[in-house]
Amino acid sequence: MARLIDTGVFIEWERQARPFTDFPGAVGEPFAMASISASELLAGVLRAVPGARRTQRDAFVEAVLARVPVLPFDLAVARVHARLAAELTATGRSVGSQDLLIAATAVAHESDLLTLNLRHFERVPGLVARLPDW
Repeated sequence: MARLIDTGVFIEWERQARPFTDFPGAVGEPFAMASISASELLAGVLRAVPGARRTQRDAFVEAVLARVPVLPFDLAVARVHARLAAELTATGRSVGSQDLLIAATAVAHESDLLTLNLRHFERVPGLVARLPDW
């Protein structure tokens, strides 16, 4: 079972100008990301001002996408997503729509979620959210 990495973890690593090859677990440790995380990273490249910064961001994101498996939003994840959305709405503890997609992917794949936003993800029933250990 892979640990799912939240988009914000990748963003923070890139903001620190650290190469992805130095990311803990980039080699050997089973990691994955939700398909929405891949989209969020790619959108970040397209929003960057053209030039050196965009080129650096693009290289980082492509390195991530080349090494980290992307888990699809499939029917199994859709079922978990629907259940979590209903439960969170009923208890008045909703999370953002994209974060709910990430959480549902982690729960469906029985994966822990590495995130910098514990308070947000701890609302999700059945999700084990952890801070990265770097």
